[in-house]
Amino acid sequence: MLDTIEERACELAVYMIETGATVRAAAAHFGISKSTVHKDLQQRLPVCNPALYAKVREVLDLNKRERHIRGGMATRRKYKGME
Repeated sequence: MLDTIEERACELAVYMIETGATVRAAAAHFGISKSTVHKDLQQRLPVCNPALYAKVREVLDLNKRERHIRGGMATRRKYKGME
């Protein structure tokens, strides 16, 4: 893992900005829990790197706006495969 919590928060932010990943995908990629990702991005990142937080906030907001679409697509794939 990384040396400090602040470095981990910055790495998470950079990963999410570059890939557009969801919190769940970032957690799986780094091998940590979704709760840890949220805490790093919402509480620690604004203190240690406000500029990076502003950029990752855009990705988080976009993912939140699109989550109902992702859920619908997952349900569609699930039931389409059953036919």
